[in-house]
Amino acid sequence: MPTASLQALLAKSIDYAGMFPPCSLALEPALQSHAKYARSPEAWMLNTFVLPVEQFDSTKQLLSQFDPLHPLRVAALAPKTADADAFLDALEEADAAIRSFSRYDVDLLSISHLEMFLPHDVDLALLEEARSILGDLPVFWEAPPDRAEQTAALLAEHNSDEDAATFGYKLRTGGVTADAFPTSTQIAGALVTPATHQLPIKFTAGLHHPIRQFRGEVKTKMHGFLNVLGAAVLAAEHRWNAQQAAIMLEDENAASFSFGENCFAWREWKIDTERLQYRRRFVVSFGSCSFDEPREDLRALGFL
Repeated sequence: MPTASLQALLAKSIDYAGMFPPCSLALEPALQSHAKYARSPEAWMLNTFVLPVEQFDSTKQLLSQFDPLHPLRVAALAPKTADADAFLDALEEADAAIRSFSRYDVDLLSISHLEMFLPHDVDLALLEEARSILGDLPVFWEAPPDRAEQTAALLAEHNSDEDAATFGYKLRTGGVTADAFPTSTQIAGALVTPATHQLPIKFTAGLHHPIRQFRGEVKTKMHGFLNVLGAAVLAAEHRWNAQQAAIMLEDENAASFSFGENCFAWREWKIDTERLQYRRRFVVSFGSCSFDEPREDLRALGFL
């Protein structure tokens, strides 16, 4: 059995994105894989299935592999738009599709949240209009790493006027080419700002492996999901600055990470399991096109 602190750090941490690069599966085999993973011993690590809104109708015909004990929980992905006007049009279409899809079979599927790229001209008024369209649906808004701190502050300002922090920030942490990977400094800045504001944050792309390492397929160093999730919770718990967070993000030594029953530690920095569970309310998940690689690497390291 995994230790309590590893379970706390990784519980429902992986949004399965099998339809996206580099796996790029078609809808049906991706859903088949998700249904299999939902019945695996490591299903406790599995969160949602990342599904583009335009694939909702096709998915309705493929729900037979799910059941009330293993339902399909969806992270709805709306299209990227060029400006505020197109953004609001796409958002209204996505909202209508989500409401229809949610009613299709309440025993077999549900919508966890929406993910959508924010246009460059976003402001507080646009966020308020988005909230009026979406009601209380949680949303993770994506913006490039160089806009991370500005976007996080704007989202936190919006949330301050709400009863619950339903708007969060989505940070892209990689891709299929070297230039798609943000620097550790960029990620650190994004982690420290949401930690300050208690803003929910999730990550997407490039986090297939637990520990930072060079990968020949992308010809650069890929960020590790233990580095990123761990730095996010420790930064919040210990009020790290971006420089300290970047040091953890760049650590390539698995021996630096320790998972006990009562606490998780990186080097001399610790967080007890109960506080870790609390911090995970704001450090939500990461999208990965593979559910196998993270588990295989964790086993190879002796963590699973």
